[in-house]
Formats: sequence, structure tokens, C-alpha cells
Amino acid sequence: MVNQWEPGNNQSLDDLLETLGRLDRLLERSIAVAQTVYGAEAAIDRYRGLHISQSEVERLLGQEPGVPILYCPDADASESIDPSPSSLSRFAWLQQVYQLSPFEMDVLAIALAPELDLRYERLYAYLQDNVTRKRPTVDLALNLLCPSVKAKLQQRQVFAPDAPLLRQGLLHLIADQPNAPLLSHSLRLDEQIVRLLLSQNSLDARLERYCDRSFPTLRLESLPLKPDVQQALWALLHQADRQPLQLYFQGVQGSGRQMVAEAIATELDVPLLSANLAVILADAEVEEILKLLFREAWFANAVLYLDIEALPQSHQSQLLKELQNAPGITILAGSQPWNLTGQDPIALITVPIPRPDFEQRRDCWEAALAAAGIAIDPLSLAALADRFQLLPCQITQAVATACNQVRWQAAARSLEATSPTLADLFAAARAQSGQELNELAAKIQPLYTWRDLVLPEDAIAQLQEICQRVAHRHQVLGEWGFDRKLSIGKGINALFAGASGTGKTMAAEVIASEIGLDLYKIDLSSVVSKYIGETEKNLERIFRAAETANAILFFDEADALFGKRSEVRDSHDRYANLEISYLLQKMEQYQGIAILATNLRGNLDEAFVRRLAFTIQFPSPDADSRRQIWASILPAAVPIAADVDLDFLADQFNLSGGNIKNIALAAAYLAAADRSPMTMTHLRQAMRREYQKLGKMLSDRELSGEQGESQ
Repeated sequence: MVNQWEPGNNQSLDDLLETLGRLDRLLERSIAVAQTVYGAEAAIDRYRGLHISQSEVERLLGQEPGVPILYCPDADASESIDPSPSSLSRFAWLQQVYQLSPFEMDVLAIALAPELDLRYERLYAYLQDNVTRKRPTVDLALNLLCPSVKAKLQQRQVFAPDAPLLRQGLLHLIADQPNAPLLSHSLRLDEQIVRLLLSQNSLDARLERYCDRSFPTLRLESLPLKPDVQQALWALLHQADRQPLQLYFQGVQGSGRQMVAEAIATELDVPLLSANLAVILADAEVEEILKLLFREAWFANAVLYLDIEALPQSHQSQLLKELQNAPGITILAGSQPWNLTGQDPIALITVPIPRPDFEQRRDCWEAALAAAGIAIDPLSLAALADRFQLLPCQITQAVATACNQVRWQAAARSLEATSPTLADLFAAARAQSGQELNELAAKIQPLYTWRDLVLPEDAIAQLQEICQRVAHRHQVLGEWGFDRKLSIGKGINALFAGASGTGKTMAAEVIASEIGLDLYKIDLSSVVSKYIGETEKNLERIFRAAETANAILFFDEADALFGKRSEVRDSHDRYANLEISYLLQKMEQYQGIAILATNLRGNLDEAFVRRLAFTIQFPSPDADSRRQIWASILPAAVPIAADVDLDFLADQFNLSGGNIKNIALAAAYLAAADRSPMTMTHLRQAMRREYQKLGKMLSDRELSGEQGESQ
């Protein structure tokens, strides 16, 4: 990784000054020749080159074509401007790595001189017999360095596009006008080469908008990495000074990929160059920028970090080309497996940066809470780490959000802020999740508790068992080792079966409220498509978004699938079964909670049912259950007249909990409109409207109870 020079010694500067001294001697001899050739008036002519005198015309006509008139034949032919720089010199390093000839090094020295001292501009103008030509040209370099016409013609190849100086971007030829001959092109040393030779370590100005250079202090051992990953990185870093190293950090955005790159730079005591690929791709000169970027990292002895998530195929070949020639440590990052292939193989090593596991999340929570001065008990800490599969940066943000929210609430009440509660931390953790899922599903705010559920004892028990599984998941899967025994089924999936309005959605809300997770409702009728393969694509998008949502998925209207029945009669039935199977497969793979709600339990094949962890029946409520529902659905603040008979309503009308809720709400509005307490008249009117929605008619006798129970 380390270049051949020592940044702290003065050898490069000494060699640079010695090189300029040799250049001065060369120019001194050439100026003596020029005084003879140009005449004495050349030195005092302020407009030299701007006009041509008669004597100058005669001189030019008398000159042999192509002869290097400034070359001094008495000079020592063995002396070049930069003959034998020190092995510690940057000149020597540049010559070695780019395999430059002594002549090419002399050209670089001629081009470099005005960057150190502007007097060279005046000298070059004099030697070129033109006060406007202050920069050296191809012609001047050839005239200074070539002893003959033949040598001058041969050395023109040094300035060819495929020659090292131009091909490697060390030197640029600048034309003063369109279609100018090669000899008139000015020589401009590339900015990176100038900074290298002058030992200037600032970032190339052309790269400032594309990347950042930092000097990290993060240590590798402080990161939440698996021990085997840390050990492997240490081993690779010990080899980095002997051979190039290309790494590919595979992990999701925010998993700490750049933090690992920072730690690597810290351990090597070198800078980190982090590039913004999105900004680079927006530029028209992508190829040139990538070339500059890789060379900047090389010259600065820096680790280069490049997130290639957004890299289009059209620019892959250029990246691979630069990567194949990169001599230092290059770190690429992305979420997908490495799949870029070029003509030549790349010795690239994939380093997995997975999402943190339970222990790592717990450590991150503990560190973030401690940094914020928040004390927390071990059980609460474990609950946060288990319920929310957050990335380290999200955990840090969640703690900050919780603290800020508490401060805001305290300020609103003119109270002194206290530490966030566990509920505050849960709310902040939820806020870090589900952004992508919000576009695909409806988020439900849980309102109900166990007291609101009116179900058989066994159904209540199963719902509580779901919550218990969540509470003890780490103990069973992690500490007891079941995680190593299961390839799928590590999450919790359930089937809620029952008629509409029997409490399936309410039960899902109760679970969400109990365990502190967000609840997302997916209407399967909007997911199912008549086009083959589209249903699976829609489901794939939902489950992919759910991976980072830390949420309960509630698939409603499953009858959109099950209504097609599982009995195979034709190709459409066969495909419907494939859709059901795909949904159940994704539910098994999902590591959170996935609930499927259906009104048609009988249409689901038993083989499918056996793949679910829970199957809970939601029966239509009997009279006693309806009585409980009527009593619980009416808020305490509702004024109720003495004639309201909830027992009569429960016994007389066979309704689901959803119907009862609708009737109670409608009756409340009728009472409010009459500016009176809720009466049986209001309830009967609301009852009539509800039955109308169901496509049924109620007679006055039924509403008054003169007939038997109404269905």
C-alpha cells in the first residue's frame, strides 16, 4: 500500500531543485544560441512575435527546415535534465511506475518549471521568439532536447496519443487555435502530477464535487462485525503493503459498509477517499473522472471507497478497467452479489457485511443509550434488540429521536425533560422502519386491547401464544439453538378464519399493540392479477419491503385467492394454486409476523393449512358474546336513555361484531342530530339501515321483538 517515497523527508524537494538547476543550465546555453540566431533586437522588442520584420523574414527563409536551432552542440550529450533522481524521489517513482524514458522525464521537467517559478514563462517566450508564448510548446521541447532533424522527427512520437505521457494523462497538449499543428501545442502538466511532484497533498480540485477525503479514527475492533470477518480483514490488511487489494463489501445500505472502510483506513494510518457515484454518473466525463479518482487514491496513498449500487451497465467496463490496474486498496460496496465481469479476471474478495444479529443490535442499543445517558434494564434492552431488526445507524437515530420527542413533550407542558420510556424508544424504533412498505400497504394504528376482544377462550389463548412467541423468540431460536435447526419458519405465520366482522382485524391490532410493532394491512384483492406472474411479482415487492419494516403483515381479503378453490379443474385453477403456494412460501420465509385472513376456510387445502403455525377460528358471536360486544362498543360518555335494552338487541338480532359497531355508531349520530340521549328508536333505525346494507329487510314486528330472532 505504501508508495516508494517517504512523505516526511526532503529528498523529493532536493531532487526537484537539482532538476531545475540542470534545466537552468540547458536554458542558459540555448538562450546564448538564440541571441545569435534571433539577433540583439529580439531581447528589447516588446512586440516580438506579434509582427514580423523584414530581417526576421530573411532569417526564417535562410533556416534549414526542422533544424533544432536552440540545441547547443557543445553541451554534454550525456546530461539530461533529470538523469538519475534519488530512489526516494517522486521523480524516480513516477519514472518507474509509468516506465518513462529520460527524454520523457525531461519533457515533464520543462512543463513543470512554470508551476514553480514564473520566470520560466518569460524565458520560454524569449526562446520561442514570441512574447505571447509563455508556456512551452512541443516545438520548444524538441528544439531544446534534440540534436538533429532526425532526432526531432523521431521524438515526435513522445507526443502521440498512445504514448505514455498522453495515454496515462500525465501531460496535456493545448492547441491555441483549431487545427493547429502539433508543434504549436502548449505543454500542460496534469494537476495531479504537479501536486505529486511538488509534494502537495490536497485533494485534486477536479474531484472536489465527486468525493471526500477524510482521516478516520474509527477502530476495527469497535465495529459490530462477526469475529471471523474481523479476523479475515486483519489478515488481508497485513498483506496490503505487498500486493493490491480489491474488496467488495456486500450489505444493505446503512449496514456499516463505509464504517468498515473507515476502520481499514484507520488501521493502515492512511486517508479514506469516498466517492459519490451518483454525482459522478451525472457528469458527462465519467471515464475521465473515474481515471482521476483511482489515480488520486494511488498518489495520496489512500483507501478508495466507492458505492456501486447505482452503476449502470454502460459504465461497468470502465470501472473494471480501472479496478484491474488499481495498485492500492480499493473497496467497492453494494447490496447485491458481485456480478461484474470483464475480459480479465479480477482478484476481488467479497466481504459480507450482513445486517446485525441480536447480540450486535443489543450492543448497538446499549452503546447508543449509554451515550445519551439513558439507563435501561436488560429485559427491555433485549426486547428492543429482538423486535426491531435495525441497522446501527438506525438505532443511533432512534435513540436521538426518542430523546428529542421527550424534550418536545416536556417543553409543551413547561416541564423538565426526563429520560425516554421504553414506549418512547419503541415508537422511535418504529419510526425508523417501514418507509418502503408505506407505499404498498395501509398502516393501521392499533386501538384495541384484550378487553375489547370477544372470542372463545381457545382463540384468545392462541392469540396470546403468538405474543409469547415474539417475547421469547431469541431465547428459543438463539440461546436454545433452534435457529440452527430451521431453514424456514423462524417467523410467525397464522390463519385467521371467520366471517366478515368477527374480529380478525381487531385481533391483529391487539397483537400489534401488545408487542409494540407496526401493523400493515394488505388487501389481497388489489394484489392478485389476472396476468400470469404479476401476482407473484406484487407479493415479492411486499415481502422485500417488509424485510426492513419490523412490522406485522395482515393479508386481508384472502378470498381473492382462496375463492378460486383449490380443486384443480383447468389451467387457471392450477395457476391459482401456484399463487396460494407462493404466498404461503413467502409467509414461511418471512421472519416477522404474517397473518392471513379469510372468510372461506373450507376453500383452503389442508396441505396448505399444515404449513401455518397457527389456525384460529373466529366464529360468529352467540347471544352472550353479542351482549358483551354491545356493552363494550358504547363509550362511557354516550348518553343512553332508560329504554335502551341491550339484552333484547343481543338476543333478537344475530349480528357480527362489525355490524354491531356500525349500528352503535349510526345510532349515536341519530341521537346527536336529535339533541337527545340514544334511545331504542335510534337503535332500531340504525338497525334497519344496517340490514338494508346486507340486502335484508326488517319489519316493524321484528324490530319490536314480536317475531323470533332475526338473521
